[in-house]
Amino acid sequence: QKRNRAITARRQHLKSVMLQIAATELEKEESRREAEKQNYLSEHCPPLHIPGSMSEVQELCKQLHAKIDAAEEEKYDMEVRVQKSSKELEDMNQKLFDLRGKFKRPPLRRVRMSADAMLKALLGSKHKVCMDLRANLKQVKKEDTEKERDLRDVGDWRKNIEEKSGMEGRKKMFESES
Repeated sequence: QKRNRAITARRQHLKSVMLQIAATELEKEESRREAEKQNYLSEHCPPLHIPGSMSEVQELCKQLHAKIDAAEEEKYDMEVRVQKSSKELEDMNQKLFDLRGKFKRPPLRRVRMSADAMLKALLGSKHKVCMDLRANLKQVKKEDTEKERDLRDVGDWRKNIEEKSGMEGRKKMFESES
């Protein structure tokens, strides 16, 4: 038990040391990012000098508008390039699928449509199509089976018993069996 306690204590100590090292690394990373941000801003964004006269302020506004226009043009050009390259990638992927012979099937949505509406959509509104599936079926007469004939012939059970009672009924039974 003492050994187990020592092992668990050592594990806990190692975990705490690792957490401390990770926390210091995170702090260093954050300070490094902040320094990079400051360097970038100092290089690309010079400090703003606000002039005192109105004409100087107007000139400064014109310069800022010119910089904004240049940045917008660059942004638009990059967006067009990205769209063009993505379109090229899609075309190449399609050609690749065509060469392989495997076609990507689009996910199909379930559409509730009657047979008449489907034929009308396929053939167009010019052709009037009525899809009555039962109209094309044959009329089939039901053949009576022997059991059904017997049941129909038997009818009421009282009459059947009266007919078979006596010698005449038994004679009929023997005649019908042979």
